[in-house]
Amino acid sequence: MHTLSKLYELDYSAWAAQTAELLRQGRFSELDLEHLIEELGDMGKSQRHELVSRLRVLLAHLLKWQFQYRRLSERWAEFEGKRWRNTLIEQRLALGYLLEEHPGLKGQLNQAIGKAYGQAVELAARESELSVETFPVSCPYTQAEILDADFYPDIE
Repeated sequence: MHTLSKLYELDYSAWAAQTAELLRQGRFSELDLEHLIEELGDMGKSQRHELVSRLRVLLAHLLKWQFQYRRLSERWAEFEGKRWRNTLIEQRLALGYLLEEHPGLKGQLNQAIGKAYGQAVELAARESELSVETFPVSCPYTQAEILDADFYPDIE
């Protein structure tokens, strides 16, 4: 087994540092290509997973805001409204940071919204105890609305 490949199994951080140094020096023949390719592929998967995950939570809260808020008692609505608003703020900030740090994800945003929406409906239905049929079949929010810090859907 190649020395760098062994290092990958024993000390990932040392492997990553040594791999980066070999790349900087142009010593490509010494690279552990199998693990390098695996890690690069996983990086993209991890970023896409985080994008879908954050969108799922954000969309579920937008849906609950729009479809459950009015059904809550006044006192409970005040509590939930603050909580939902805080979650919307947090998820939008995190999404903005993720898209800023990984601009390549911007081109995948519509696809990620499509993946996240069905999960968001399921999450919103379970958390709100509303029927899945309460919510639109496809995402009712535009990409711009989803990311807009000042957008809150009209309450139905």
